[in-house]
Amino acid sequence: MCNNLRMDADKQVCGLDPDSEYVELAVEVFGMLADATRVRIILALRQAGELPVNQLAEVVDKSPAAVSQHLAKLRLARIVATRQEGQRVFYRLENEHASQLVSDAIFQAEHTLGGTPHHHQQTNQDQP
Repeated sequence: MCNNLRMDADKQVCGLDPDSEYVELAVEVFGMLADATRVRIILALRQAGELPVNQLAEVVDKSPAAVSQHLAKLRLARIVATRQEGQRVFYRLENEHASQLVSDAIFQAEHTLGGTPHHHQQTNQDQP
């Protein structure tokens, strides 16, 4: 998958190799996402695009103070970014990757329920 596979110790390692330096960083990302409130925040931002803290707090059913703490951690991890408009700060996803990780985790969770997971079922809109 990567073109820059390691030939010797001086060459860069493909990020997808088991011995990549990115493995430890990926574990930190998983740790950051291992919180239900943070997953809900990411889902809410994925759906809305961007929201201020108070609206996010309503969507995830947590206090604005709690949501602010989670957003601060997500911001430090560069998972969310901000935009200020007057006194209000709006939060949005920094890129699509955290959203995709959350989607994949939810899809994996659907597989644990047995049967055909929702994400594998065709909707009537998909049929000719």
